[in-house]
Amino acid sequence: MQLPAEAVAATALIEVVRISALPAKKGAAYPGRTVAHWAGSEIADALALVENLPGSAQHRCGFSPGWGVRAYEDSLDLALFEAAFCFTCHEVRMHGTAVPPALATQFFDAEAAQAQALLALFRAAGASGRQ
Repeated sequence: MQLPAEAVAATALIEVVRISALPAKKGAAYPGRTVAHWAGSEIADALALVENLPGSAQHRCGFSPGWGVRAYEDSLDLALFEAAFCFTCHEVRMHGTAVPPALATQFFDAEAAQAQALLALFRAAGASGRQ
């Protein structure tokens, strides 16, 4: 999967979000509870998993993402990008100040080892509820 390279390099903090619904309008943040904040090597590890997600064909489920990440630079102003993951239809939708339209919708193999490892990170963050 392709992430905006400059945004990845500038990311200083990631919020892990347990998504509860779709946004009310296009470009708005996905609603849900922030279950963790990742910094340092946690960012590098998580973004490496995302970048190494193998592509897949689209699977139809209606897009019901369960997990998302919001990446911030040092200023913690606006999110550089937000990515919402649907492990059922194998789709990732991204938006944010650093996301070009070509990267907004991508498909990944949800059964791949990288995807399962990413899902395990999300679930561990959700189970611990750490901030």
